[in-house]
Amino acid sequence: MTNFNIKMNTKLTELLNIKYPIIQAPMFLVSNVAMVTEAMKGGIAGCIPALNYRTLEELRAAIKELKANKVEGGSFGFNLIVNKSNIKYKGQLEVLCEEGCDFIITSLGSPEETIRQAHKVGIKVFCDVTDLRFAQKVEQLGADAAIAVNNEAGGHRGNLTPQELTNQLSEKLSIPVISAGGVGCKADIDNMLSYGAEGVSVGSPFIASIEAGVTEEYKQACVDYGADDIVMTERISGTPCTVINTPYVKKIGTKQTWLESVLNKNKKLKKWVKMIRFSIGMKAAENAATKATYKTVWVAGPSIEHTKAILPVKDIVAKLVN
Repeated sequence: MTNFNIKMNTKLTELLNIKYPIIQAPMFLVSNVAMVTEAMKGGIAGCIPALNYRTLEELRAAIKELKANKVEGGSFGFNLIVNKSNIKYKGQLEVLCEEGCDFIITSLGSPEETIRQAHKVGIKVFCDVTDLRFAQKVEQLGADAAIAVNNEAGGHRGNLTPQELTNQLSEKLSIPVISAGGVGCKADIDNMLSYGAEGVSVGSPFIASIEAGVTEEYKQACVDYGADDIVMTERISGTPCTVINTPYVKKIGTKQTWLESVLNKNKKLKKWVKMIRFSIGMKAAENAATKATYKTVWVAGPSIEHTKAILPVKDIVAKLVN
């Protein structure tokens, strides 16, 4: 008989009607319907960035497929970039509210409009935060939970340790806190819950899944490299981002060029430079995720330390909860 020590009933499991307090984190170009379907079957929630779909019709089709695949004990949602860099934001929000999903995770901007529109149709809204000040703002706006993005998260991460950020938010907020970053095994989940989290958001361990829509080289890199191989780079989106320190990353370096640095300091040009860098960086990330070339920049977090093989999502979930 399997012995589960994870606290089954938390505020997150109640909010989403899931078996285990885990969200399969939304990952740009990685997350897909197959991954989230298997996550739901495993008794957890799954989330996909809306930007993984080029058109609103593709997004609508994905929602319909997930609704058809939904099972008891699982739930699904989508991640929305809610600042001006995402020109598709309003259309994506409209489609999500029309078709319906269990939750939306907002990132990189004010979630006010998303919360207002989503709550009209019964969709929960969780907001990415990296500090107490912004967490209190989203609570005042009516967020259903705060996702505490700590300094062990993959991609764009926070500055505080999991314990510091989770303790701080859980003590000051009345809404549930979900810890994001630094979870690669069951012991990590137990730690986050002991810090006051009501659940965890787990991303990088799912990159090396059978169902992930990325190259075998990317998946294998998550097996071959570990926590010590994760570095911060400013070369993708202009915002510091964690990547695997491959030979190519070592060659190009992790700091902005002098020109990028000068342009970013110019107040008139800064906004446009960031948008251009974001666009270029996302295209580079797409090429790395979907094409096998030497010039690869693979986004991941230190929790790949626990990734020892490419496995089905259901096996990764089982490893996390057993």
